[in-house]
Amino acid sequence: MTRDKNLDIAKVQKEIAEHIGVGPDGLVFNFEPAPGGRTKLYLITINPRHNQSFLFHSTDGSDRLDALRAMLDYVRVYKERESSYTIQWTMRGENLLQTSYFRAKNVLDALDKLYYDRDPNSIVVFSVILNPMS
Repeated sequence: MTRDKNLDIAKVQKEIAEHIGVGPDGLVFNFEPAPGGRTKLYLITINPRHNQSFLFHSTDGSDRLDALRAMLDYVRVYKERESSYTIQWTMRGENLLQTSYFRAKNVLDALDKLYYDRDPNSIVVFSVILNPMS
């Protein structure tokens, strides 16, 4: 890695985006302090079709770069380790049915990713389907 930590951070963020297949405007890297002086990373995806954000995954590390490296390790293998779910939902008060896809350990994890950083009462979920393995 380079001596400039910001360049290293940008490089790892770009590699994460490439693995997921999302453009630079489709991801938000949200860093927060964690217990023990660690750093928590929440990787958020932005869906341009319905203009909503969802949690992709969270990791932690000793600093931002370490948390990003943990996320990169995750995105390299997540498709083999987690199940695929389809969730049909709408924003409360709207009539437009939306469909979103999540990789998660289980149904509750998929719903947590849908509800991340929003009032759970703002979304009405119509179905959660475990997709067939491909």
